[in-house]
Amino acid sequence: MTSIVHDPAAGHDHSHDVPVGWRRWLLATNHKDIGTLYLIFSFTMFMVGGVMALMIRTELFEPGLQIMRPEFFNQLTTSHGLYMIFGAIMPAFVGFANWMIPLQIGASDMAFARMNNLSFWLLPVASLLLIGSYFAPGGATAAGWTLYAPLSVQMGPGMDMAIFAIHLMGASSIMGGINIIVTILNLRAPGMTLMKMPMFVWTWLITAFLLIAVMPVLAGAITMLLFDRHFGTAFFNAAGGGDPVLYQHIFWFFGHPEVYIMILPAFGMISEVIPAFARKPLFGYSSMVYATASIAILSFTVWAHHMFATGMPVTGQLFFMYATMLIAVPTGVKVFNWTATMWRGSMTFETPMLFAIGFLFVFTIGGFTGVILAIAPIDIAVHGTYYVVAHFHYVLVAGSLFALFAAWYYWSPKWTGRMYNETRGKIHFWVSMISFNVTFFPMHFLGLAGMPRRYADYPAQFTDFNQIATIGAFAFGLIQVYFLFLVALPIYRKGDDTTEVIGNSPWEGAQGLEWTVPTPAPFHTFENPPTVE
Repeated sequence: MTSIVHDPAAGHDHSHDVPVGWRRWLLATNHKDIGTLYLIFSFTMFMVGGVMALMIRTELFEPGLQIMRPEFFNQLTTSHGLYMIFGAIMPAFVGFANWMIPLQIGASDMAFARMNNLSFWLLPVASLLLIGSYFAPGGATAAGWTLYAPLSVQMGPGMDMAIFAIHLMGASSIMGGINIIVTILNLRAPGMTLMKMPMFVWTWLITAFLLIAVMPVLAGAITMLLFDRHFGTAFFNAAGGGDPVLYQHIFWFFGHPEVYIMILPAFGMISEVIPAFARKPLFGYSSMVYATASIAILSFTVWAHHMFATGMPVTGQLFFMYATMLIAVPTGVKVFNWTATMWRGSMTFETPMLFAIGFLFVFTIGGFTGVILAIAPIDIAVHGTYYVVAHFHYVLVAGSLFALFAAWYYWSPKWTGRMYNETRGKIHFWVSMISFNVTFFPMHFLGLAGMPRRYADYPAQFTDFNQIATIGAFAFGLIQVYFLFLVALPIYRKGDDTTEVIGNSPWEGAQGLEWTVPTPAPFHTFENPPTVE
């Protein structure tokens, strides 16, 4: 029988039993517990993927082969991408969604609590499959995170383990998306119309629709790969009447909306943090909602800008070029709205605000290089080079990751009732910001000079920039370890350098239902839904 303890923060006597011990986590149905599990898992995978990145950078410190064979190098580049996207960034956003969406809309929990539990526990199983693929004959898949045919058709059993893992992660994402949509549409507090919802909730509602739309497309692509590998089909085999470029079309029809799946929740987080520390309402709320929806819709029209180098007709190149440039417009609307929110605000610069402003700066650089890569003639010249690596790391590390840190610093005092050490938080920000730019900015120049990505060796003229990037990468990795042990864990362990949060909110300008519940957030919240005026 499950042991239970009385939770004094709960309202009445029939719904406040809090499970303890391993059952609380293994059988978790409370949205806060599941959110915590997602965040622990994602940070673990972030560290694993980060170690892989540092192994890659160590190999690239000097020309020639230093510590690994090219085959293993390609396994690392493939795994690093898969772990960071499907293991770190996406689960982290779902963790924040689980924690914050019910609190922000006044719901008692997520709509489907047991499905929520299942959607999480699929992820550790999938990650074990990915890690275990290194021990398969021939090692892990080395086809790049995009798993392009025909290379992925020729890989060993590690490729099949990766396909199974991605299927599990996709199923998890679809279940999570369904849960989020039903929760938002059906469980909002009385009086909370759609246009009164916080921006984080809006961005996740739109993201959840994207997830349900595109994860089955990825499932289709990798299932066709599996059939080509084992069941005699020839979807991607030209000799059998198939077309390897078909795989790219199907994959990127998933892959480009996926980019926005990894950035739209970040937009929502930044839209929560900046108004709080500018002490002003978000400028142009409705235009932000429409811009987010526009980005999601347009993301289905731009997939082949990843494929300019495949020899598509000029008409196709022009269509995808203009569609990609068009998507910069609603993204620009958001940047201007955030800037206008800060304009003449009564701003203070605590750690969440620093990460939010840092996000604005570096994400905008990533956006500019994205517009440059949208120009087909330029893209053909720099396709497959480190310029592309620099671009998407500016969007994903500086975009998704910095927003996640901003949100963690903003909301974690509410979760735990403890205030992180502000000085250490600022050290974490400044070292992250500087080392990130030291790592990835030189890659623009490497790419323009023609250094191809996914190569374990390179000509001597690229040495200096590679050494700078490697030094920056180690600094960036070490400061995340610093964050874990000296910023995050003391909050959860009630460390000496943390202080107790007094009152419902530690932030003067914070608005929203999540700040009306007691601090730390009790196990059960909103048993009687609040009314929104």
